[in-house]
Amino acid sequence: MKSPVLSLAILFCTFHIASAQAIQEKNLQKHITFLASDKLKGRATGTESEQKAAAYIAKQFKKIGLEHRGDQGDYYHHFHFKKSSDPHGNVDEKAPQIDSRNVVGYIDNQAEYTIVIGGHYDHLGLGYDHNSLDANPEGKIHNGADDNASGTAGVIELARYFAKNGVRESHNFLFLCFSGEELGLLGSKKYTETPTIDLSKVSFMVNLDMIGRLNEEKRIMVGGVGTAPDFVPTVNSLKGNLTVKQDSAGIGPSDHTSFYLKNIPVLFFFTGQHSDYHKPSDDTEKVNFSGEKQVLDFAIRIIEALDKQPKLTFQETKSKPEDTPRFKVTLGIMPDYTWEGEGVHVDGVTEGKPAFKAGVKKGDIITGLGEFKVKNIQDYMKALAAFKKGDSTTVKVNRENTDKDLPVTFQ
Repeated sequence: MKSPVLSLAILFCTFHIASAQAIQEKNLQKHITFLASDKLKGRATGTESEQKAAAYIAKQFKKIGLEHRGDQGDYYHHFHFKKSSDPHGNVDEKAPQIDSRNVVGYIDNQAEYTIVIGGHYDHLGLGYDHNSLDANPEGKIHNGADDNASGTAGVIELARYFAKNGVRESHNFLFLCFSGEELGLLGSKKYTETPTIDLSKVSFMVNLDMIGRLNEEKRIMVGGVGTAPDFVPTVNSLKGNLTVKQDSAGIGPSDHTSFYLKNIPVLFFFTGQHSDYHKPSDDTEKVNFSGEKQVLDFAIRIIEALDKQPKLTFQETKSKPEDTPRFKVTLGIMPDYTWEGEGVHVDGVTEGKPAFKAGVKKGDIITGLGEFKVKNIQDYMKALAAFKKGDSTTVKVNRENTDKDLPVTFQ
């Protein structure tokens, strides 16, 4: 019979090891609180505050024990660019060069193939880059707690998990925190153009962008599931109590796109947009830390399952540019992209825009726009493309099981 003291010691040791392996909410809160603090002034690409954020991430990678995989013998992958000089994206070739950096860490398991886990750490800074949805953004700190301090914290925690779990996986791991995403996926594009590992040896890439707002219904979107045949059955078998909306496309408005365009399978984790998106109000106190832990636990289940598989087979997903509507007006709503029902679920309404003036409210479900029926986001965009500034119509919404026709005029 073991002594009670020894048994307790063994129990404590076992608990400590298991605890060390788990995703820690306190770590997520620590990382997001720092990255989204006012002293980092919104982490705009190419600024001193971006450098401070990069140094913080590099410090965490070093503390975890990751090998550096930068381009100059450190954790940094450097790149430069010239910033667009107007809201339409035109670049002044005489503009000064801006220097920036991605942060890169590596777990070498002496394997042939590698899994990439990434997320961008930059945000909108003080609102001077024409990306803010605030009515008067300039000079206001856009802290970007969800977008994308949440994803950056997730990358750091997954790095700690895979470095400290006591298991030697069948793949190597590359952890990437990108800058320049808000200016057009610049950091991930530059990395895939001048990588510090052999991209032909990458099995798949996981992108974490805005994973800090898991709602009460536990809805999450996983994009890129069509880029490898293993993704859909793996996601379906491991989603647990999460409500998972799946999108097959490899191209989307985040950094996984850069890897997909290099014929690498990708998965994109995203808990949905909200009324604080690209506004100064995207703050730390609104992050659902326990929800983010659930998202990361889900990601771990998928990664560990796929780690046991051979290198994934890349599949090109259908892209039909001719079906992409072009519209000259905006209604001024934030769609809930994780919505599983019919219609477009309104997750936010921008003050002063046509929807706001028409009386559309958060929580409404848009089912029609003029003569167009709206069953999904694609219907909504096609309907919107039929209108021009000055046109008046009605927007049909379902509010608490009651249909309403609201008059709207496009500005």
